[in-house]
Amino acid sequence: MVSAKTVLILHGKQATNDEVRQAVMARREQGHQLDVRVTWEGGDAERYVEEALNAGYDTVIAGGGDGSVRDITDALIKNGGGANLAVLPLGTANDFATAANIPVPPKDALALLDQPATAIDVLEVNGHYFLNMATGGFGTEVTTETSEELKSMLGGAAYLLTGLTRFTEIRAAQGHFQGQDFEWEGEFMALGVGNGRQAGGGQRLCPDAVINDGLMDVAILPAQMDLMSGLRGLFSSDNGANRNNGNGEQEGLFVRARLESMEIHTPEAMYLNLDGEPLEDTHFHIKVHAGALRVHLLPDNPLLS
Repeated sequence: MVSAKTVLILHGKQATNDEVRQAVMARREQGHQLDVRVTWEGGDAERYVEEALNAGYDTVIAGGGDGSVRDITDALIKNGGGANLAVLPLGTANDFATAANIPVPPKDALALLDQPATAIDVLEVNGHYFLNMATGGFGTEVTTETSEELKSMLGGAAYLLTGLTRFTEIRAAQGHFQGQDFEWEGEFMALGVGNGRQAGGGQRLCPDAVINDGLMDVAILPAQMDLMSGLRGLFSSDNGANRNNGNGEQEGLFVRARLESMEIHTPEAMYLNLDGEPLEDTHFHIKVHAGALRVHLLPDNPLLS
């Protein structure tokens, strides 16, 4: 029996990955149709998604890191959906895949295609769609300025090393945040707006977020604290958060809220990093599109409510 039509959009850096090639061939030998497209330059992933939808493909696999997942998610939503998403984690951090327990071995990751696709939420910021997390403040600078060479050598630890080298340059950002039953204004060191739980190579800014509840988890690290405590909170995998339905409550080091939408205004232009894509503005409108995308995941996924 031949399976549904599936296309793997593979990041160009992985074109010679023998393990991926073997996993694809094994899938085909099992009778599944699995075609491959390899990106070469910016815009290729979006073009391949559009072509796949027009050709009637049922599933698109993002073969790369969080940036590849973002590009393909954005293209799927902007083209009206119509295909499921699967993730083949091949990046440096693979933050979404790590939190979602998607296996790293390509053969095991492709086996998730045999699982029914689950409807999950997608976040939108100023017309840009993404799946995992938006970050702002010092954490965004660290993620944006970490070199590809360092990431290749150290993986997720590269972000922490870059942060330590920038220690003396830390400067708080100023912002006004507003959503339903929530308002906060002041200086902050870091911001996380999570559909998923972590970003920047393992920074679990929203450790209790789930991806099918119709809400974003907001985490603001205020600047009015000891600098070392702030850095520990930013880079620690356990920042003392507990899931609740309250908005604007201080939990440990963070101010937290769970919202359907939020407005951010900043007096100076700020970068908001959308899974690796830096977006610069002084006004950000963020909203949740509940159940907007169907993704192949393990049924006991920790990110599902």
